[in-house]
Amino acid sequence: MTEMLSGLLSALAYGGVGIALLALGYLLVDLITPGNLRRQVWEQRNRNAALVLVSGLAAVAIIVTTAILTSEDGLLLGLLSTALYGVLGILVMAVAFVLLDLATPGRLGALLVDEVPHPAVWVTAAVNLAVGAITAAAIS
Repeated sequence: MTEMLSGLLSALAYGGVGIALLALGYLLVDLITPGNLRRQVWEQRNRNAALVLVSGLAAVAIIVTTAILTSEDGLLLGLLSTALYGVLGILVMAVAFVLLDLATPGRLGALLVDEVPHPAVWVTAAVNLAVGAITAAAIS
C-alpha cells in the first residue's frame, strides 16, 4: 500500500511539472505572437493562432514525456531533470521560431494572428513538432 501511495504521489508531482511546462510553452507562444493569444484562439477563433499553439503544446508534451521516461533516479532529481529538460526544449523551440522567422519573408508572428489561413502557419507547426521530436531524441 505504501508503494502504491508513493507511486501516486510521484505521478502527481510529475503531472504538476508537466502542467507547469505546458503553461510555460503557452506563454512562449503568446510572447512570440502579437496580440493576446487567449483572445485570438477562444474569442476570435483564429485558426492560424490555434494551429501554432496546438503544435507548440504537442511539442512540449513530447519533450516532457521523454524527460519523464528518462528522468534521474529518485523523485527530486527526476523532477528537477524533467523540469530542466523541459525548459531547455522550450528555449530550443523559441530559437527555432526566431530562425524560421529570419529565414522567411515577412513576419511570422503577424501571419499567425491574421484571420486568413496561411501556409506558413503549417510550416511553423511542423517546425514546432520537429524540434519537439529532435529534443526528445536528444534527451533519450
